[in-house]
Amino acid sequence: MKINAGEIRVGMLLEYKNDLWQVLKTQHVKPGKGGAFAQVEMKSLNKNTKLNERFRSSETVEKASLEETVYNYLYEDEENFFFMEPKSFEQIEIRKSLVGDKGKLLTENLEVFISFYNDNPISVELPNQIISKIETTDVALKGQTVSSSYKPAKLINGLNIQVPPFIESGDEIVIDTRNLEYVKKI
Repeated sequence: MKINAGEIRVGMLLEYKNDLWQVLKTQHVKPGKGGAFAQVEMKSLNKNTKLNERFRSSETVEKASLEETVYNYLYEDEENFFFMEPKSFEQIEIRKSLVGDKGKLLTENLEVFISFYNDNPISVELPNQIISKIETTDVALKGQTVSSSYKPAKLINGLNIQVPPFIESGDEIVIDTRNLEYVKKI
């Protein structure tokens, strides 16, 4: 689908120069002299390279059309995560490098959205919030000011996050999967 350069947003996937690019940064510039343009920083999903490109606002670029499907997480091995489509029971495997740190938040039967481009999986979206349990955390120090009172904690899945002082080892908390931050205690 063709879009104007002024419609490019962070996170979009673009087909450009025979490759698939994810937009990392975009800045719309309107100089005093000459036409407006969009300065776009992109990362190649296939080659893992970056590219800074300048598009005039009159130009059009091809937005990648993705197919998004719901899958359930099954298990992992050394290199891959395995998912199952709940209606057809078809199983797929996705490289751990594609999922990244968020793979530690995967739990059995967790429902995720997998985006496909030309029948190849390119991204895994977890639910916005996930419940996890605190394995260990430091004891809160009395007299600390409220504004800076977050303390380090380790979750049972191995992730390290910052939590408020009233959270103790063994507590269940809600985590925002987009930025891996504490949301609330359950």
